Amino acid sequence: MKYQVIIVGGGPAGYTAAEAAGKAGLSVLLIEKSNVGGVCLNEGCIPTKTLLYSAKIYDNAKHASKYAVAASEVAYDLPKIIARKNKVVRKLVLGIKAKLNTCQVVTVVGEAFIVDKNTVCVGNDTYQCDKLLLCTGSETFIPPIAGVADVPYWTHRDALDAKDLPTSITIIGGGVIGMEFASYFCSLGSKVSVVEMTDEILGGMDKELAALLRVEYTKRGIQFLLHTQVTALKHTNEGIVVTYKQGDETGTLISEKLLMSVGRRPVTKGYGLEKLGLATSERGNIIVNNQMQTSVEEVYACGDLTGFSLLAHTAVREAEVAIHAVLGKADAMSYRAIPGVVYTNPEFAGVGQTEESLLAKGITYQTITIPMAYSGRFVAENEGVNGYCKLLIDADRRIVGAHVLGNPASEIISIATMAIEMQMTASEFKKIVIPHPTVGEIFREAL
Repeated sequence: MKYQVIIVGGGPAGYTAAEAAGKAGLSVLLIEKSNVGGVCLNEGCIPTKTLLYSAKIYDNAKHASKYAVAASEVAYDLPKIIARKNKVVRKLVLGIKAKLNTCQVVTVVGEAFIVDKNTVCVGNDTYQCDKLLLCTGSETFIPPIAGVADVPYWTHRDALDAKDLPTSITIIGGGVIGMEFASYFCSLGSKVSVVEMTDEILGGMDKELAALLRVEYTKRGIQFLLHTQVTALKHTNEGIVVTYKQGDETGTLISEKLLMSVGRRPVTKGYGLEKLGLATSERGNIIVNNQMQTSVEEVYACGDLTGFSLLAHTAVREAEVAIHAVLGKADAMSYRAIPGVVYTNPEFAGVGQTEESLLAKGITYQTITIPMAYSGRFVAENEGVNGYCKLLIDADRRIVGAHVLGNPASEIISIATMAIEMQMTASEFKKIVIPHPTVGEIFREAL
């Protein structure tokens, strides 16, 4: 059984690469141990956002009077919310399978084991290939906290399927996943505590706007413990006890549930990857060039495995570049403008450089920050709420960073992403005609 391309992993990188290769006429084998779509579609991006949208609708209904709408006896049905989430996932998985079938991609479900760069086994079956593409994704990292093995903690997977709302929940980790679940459970009525080791939530994103988002959720009742290290965990009749150290002081939190959300790490073990002898970074990530080629010429790696950006949209573009390289088409991966989004309510999105990264690099820049109230559409749809738009401009007047706090940041950040990727100057960006009235006009207002 010989194929021109074998792809290990059916997440966003894997299925995108398979589709692109199949469309180009290559014979393709996609090996996925569970369901196509990977973590993103089955237990990550899509199901999380489905739940968050239900929570947002509930929030909006509770505050409908701000828009002169009466909505009495507002309630939610958590089992039905979970059922809808499952329905959305099933629908999208079937859609991906249909696209792969259309592109003549052969899909095998099972654990892949790499024999060498041209040979992969699944069970008792052996497959040969000319090119091997690794897209094995990432997994939840569980820190070695004292007592963790004896505590019934949740990961994101468990939280996504919870049909009973916990009265209280402690979330260890204030990153994107932690904050999205904090938003979700807070909206539904749980008492939420977030414990974060660093001095601010959402590390890597604009610190000023991250602080504003934290202040907003503090008003809604979330307790944040920053610069705080969890030292021990214990399961008691009263709940799960989290012992922490904050500076020179120690304390405890007791909650019904505990969610571990300290980050993810690339999956590099358990499928014979070491047999390839690929060059890796100090952290164990696979090193690739700008065509996603590893140190072994016939082997490519995309997505979380490289450790550069654990984001589905980055993986999709990397997969396109990798298949173009296989086909001999000129292309190269650019990380100049990789947007990041936090789907809280309000949403928070950023792309390009942050003030912190520019300062660390010693780059001179100008900051422009304006309230989202400069957008008429934002004011019309966000009664009594404000947000902020921040643009970062370098010494050559190029747009190098954009950060937005306010709905719908996830949608309008694409406008700034294109400007940064194309290295547009402020004056060039100002010439772009953006429809009125839209929230995206905020970028023109800032300039």
